Amino acid sequence: MGRLLYRYNHPFGSEWQNQYYAIKQVAPVIREEETEIVVITVYTFFF
Repeated sequence: MGRLLYRYNHPFGSEWQNQYYAIKQVAPVIREEETEIVVITVYTFFF
């Protein structure tokens, strides 16, 4: 089976590394197995 990328945007409204961001996006990359879901990595972006 292949890898899938999901994205979730949610209000952040805070500082990260001394810069203000309104939105935080979390994007996990997963692979679905027959009996489990395997998380390959998770990306985080700020906008």
